[in-house]
Amino acid sequence: MKTRILSLALATFAFSFLFTACQKEASNINTTDFTDESSTHSDDQSRFSGEVDAVANDANILLESTAGITGRPGDLNSLICDADITVDTAANPRTITITYNGSNCLGNRTRTGVIVISMAQGVRWSQAGAAISITYQNYKVTRTRDNKSIIINGTHTLTNVSGGLLINLPVLNTITHTITSSNMSVTFDNGTQRTWQVARQRVYTFSNGVNVTISGTHAKGGVTGIAEWGQNRFGRPFTTVIAEPIVLKSDCSFRAGSGKVVHTTASYNAAVTFGLDATGTATTCPGAGNYYMKIVWTGPAGNSHTALLPY
Repeated sequence: MKTRILSLALATFAFSFLFTACQKEASNINTTDFTDESSTHSDDQSRFSGEVDAVANDANILLESTAGITGRPGDLNSLICDADITVDTAANPRTITITYNGSNCLGNRTRTGVIVISMAQGVRWSQAGAAISITYQNYKVTRTRDNKSIIINGTHTLTNVSGGLLINLPVLNTITHTITSSNMSVTFDNGTQRTWQVARQRVYTFSNGVNVTISGTHAKGGVTGIAEWGQNRFGRPFTTVIAEPIVLKSDCSFRAGSGKVVHTTASYNAAVTFGLDATGTATTCPGAGNYYMKIVWTGPAGNSHTALLPY
């Protein structure tokens, strides 16, 4: 009888201990302030996606100016102010190699590292469905205002879904490209390295210049519009959904001038709105100044906070 009572007491104690621990863990999550983490991750994702877009823009410029790929010759080394260009159209695949030299001609950031654009022989970039491989080799981008950097390695596929060249966009009205990857490695300024997946669609239109409208194309667990997913620098799994299309315009150096993304983790959601001024109000292109993004995170207990960051 004493043994039974002792066993029952131990079981009751163990249950009480586990129940209390679970309560404490839930309480900790409900009261944790995720402002710093959500702000840092939002900044990381914004910079990563912005650089993927920037490289895609550089690739488009070079693809459309390489005689052995589109038949339109151009002076390649004058097209990208902070890079040297090497072309090999005799090999299979044909390659364009961009070596960034770290100069600050862009004004807000410096770039080093190598990008290799590869396309199979016999494929024309103007063809519908034409696909190229873009490989990042220690592509490092350093932001001049705070000297923070990210390093990207890995490969993504850029596909000309609709066909057509951007030089003909005023006539074609619209051109659609997609960017997909399963192995983009991102190293953050604290040395943390993570692997991110990408699934983005870029639709080009022409209205007083080139406009690019970006949306997510991945779906999982009933969630659509996913553009990136993986682990953030804090080791927390996340998905980023483009809730409202991101719009880039040539007259504002292809910076995100509007749009909204939502970062989802097991501990919080963070909604990020782009294209704002320092007061959090939607604004037109700030010229050489900063746009701002508003980050509103919400925890499982409804606890929330708002932050405003320049980009």
